[in-house]
Amino acid sequence: MAKAKNTDKLVVQNAAKTLLANIRFASVDDPIRTITVTSSIPNEGKSTVSINLAQAIATSGKSVLLVEADMRRRSLSDMLGVRSRGGLYAVLSEQISIDQAIVETGQKNFYFLDAEPHIPNPADIIVSHRFAKLVKALSAKFQYVIFDAPPVGTFIDAAEIASLTDGTLFVVREDFTKREEALNAIGQLKKSEKVKLIGTVMNYCETETSEYYYSYYTKDGKKVKKGSDERHVDVADVLGAGLLAVLTDGLDKRLGLDVANRAAQLGDDYIGAGLLLDAAELVLNGIGDVGNHLHGTAQKVAATLAGD
Repeated sequence: MAKAKNTDKLVVQNAAKTLLANIRFASVDDPIRTITVTSSIPNEGKSTVSINLAQAIATSGKSVLLVEADMRRRSLSDMLGVRSRGGLYAVLSEQISIDQAIVETGQKNFYFLDAEPHIPNPADIIVSHRFAKLVKALSAKFQYVIFDAPPVGTFIDAAEIASLTDGTLFVVREDFTKREEALNAIGQLKKSEKVKLIGTVMNYCETETSEYYYSYYTKDGKKVKKGSDERHVDVADVLGAGLLAVLTDGLDKRLGLDVANRAAQLGDDYIGAGLLLDAAELVLNGIGDVGNHLHGTAQKVAATLAGD
């Protein structure tokens, strides 16, 4: 994710959308719907990543619930500017229902479940059967559920929550987290066979400007801005051609060999995200002749980059 002080809202939004796309591509056959977000130590920005990801999901038209699972150091309620009549503890102790505890955030499709302050023995609550049942109940109500968990290096909560969800995002703050801390935390997560680590999110990264999203790079490393005389794909967002090969690999080689070869020929050039994501939608939804559609997309991209 981008460093907020040196960039604008557009850059952060696009970074979150790219993160969502990567999550979707990570498991095409078995979609990831429940997600744990954690880090190795405090102050790496995992809660910010959780919110931005939830906003990207909501913007895509999918319903998403963000759960405050860092019970010892709550922050989401203040960051979102919302309050609820009760939270996790009230639901688990059957004082109120799930529907009564969940609140709207002000953004369409985006909902929030808080945790009360000073909850006794959070670790015992997380390993309880009631908490596991709650995770299943929430996943049945929403298309995506994001758990903002405590740092791995602080408590065992994150690993326990991660074992109950489809995948885990590990947030690392640039020029802040020590390598040994990150490796130890990842090692802790991997001790459980039930934890599926989706990948690492680099946070607080320096960016030049939002101009990045309106330009692309040629093979020799030259930046070409939108509106210049040079031939380029006329879309705002850009993705590496290598992603096309990754996507086809997930489809099985019987559908993707020719397309993968085409993607390899494109090398380090960039292709329009719009073209690729249209094809990806067909893949994810199982609609139409996927192989032919992707092949056509690769041909369009190759022709555009070649200047035809």
